[in-house]
Amino acid sequence: MRSPTLVAAAAIRAALSVCILSAVCTLAAAGPVNRTTNAVATVAPEVPPAAIPPQARVYLFRGALGPIFSRGMDRLTDRLQKAGIRADVYEFTICRLIADQAIRDFRDNPVPIVLIGHSMGGLCALTFAGILKSQNIAVSLVVTIDPAHASPTVPLNVERFINIFLSDSVLGGGDIVAEPGYQGHYASFDMKQHEEVTHINIDKMDSVHQQLVTAITQLATTSLPATGESMPLRYVVPPDASLELWDSGTPQLARSGDTLQTLAALNGVPLWSLTQANQYSDSAPLSVGQRVLVPRRLMPPVATAAVSRPKR
Repeated sequence: MRSPTLVAAAAIRAALSVCILSAVCTLAAAGPVNRTTNAVATVAPEVPPAAIPPQARVYLFRGALGPIFSRGMDRLTDRLQKAGIRADVYEFTICRLIADQAIRDFRDNPVPIVLIGHSMGGLCALTFAGILKSQNIAVSLVVTIDPAHASPTVPLNVERFINIFLSDSVLGGGDIVAEPGYQGHYASFDMKQHEEVTHINIDKMDSVHQQLVTAITQLATTSLPATGESMPLRYVVPPDASLELWDSGTPQLARSGDTLQTLAALNGVPLWSLTQANQYSDSAPLSVGQRVLVPRRLMPPVATAAVSRPKR
């Protein structure tokens, strides 16, 4: 016969098991954890509803074994939420389920949609965008971070696309291209010359997170240039250069005495970005009217106004 002490211990363990199981089920039913912080509310001046731009809705996706290897997506989600942006992170395995829910949410409240994914999550982000295309829903921005090789092309409903990848990566390495006829903004950044960057940490780059938070915060108030005023960018980022997330290139016509060096200084961009994009000598004079592709930053309309050039 078991002692009263052993019987009591068994009863306690059984009760704890029931409590834990109940808590787990409750969390599962509640869905994704809301990572918003408990900030003290402040009273802001009342603004007419028409003056408030629609805020972006961000969907982020981890790669395979995401809770272990794609924690950068969780960190970025936290930063977006702390900036007041609605953002949630998911496993890539439920991509289509979340896309279906996003369609319903957009029908109820049409706001700019942003999709971000690492590894297989990048494949999911492009698949997600394709599902929205079938419903005639535009995607404001898609960012893929070392996506899988098998990732689809950028669909025509994507307004801005950025790929940050390692072309020599076995786990990722997806060099994403756009569908024929794509008119959106396209920028590709190959980080293969940065030995410190790997498939496991490329999603955790703090400077990239900060740039994305800033860009997404400004997204609703950032106008898109007219069709034909932007050109795709493809870069191999030099090992001694930091990664700056341009979203496309814009053409400028050279004036007398211009060189890539002078245009780089005038536009506040690194010289290597012009030499790679244009394949011109960095110091040779440019012909008057020669077309030069200059990186375009994703910034508010005031900051993207035409560059003021001194008269000659």
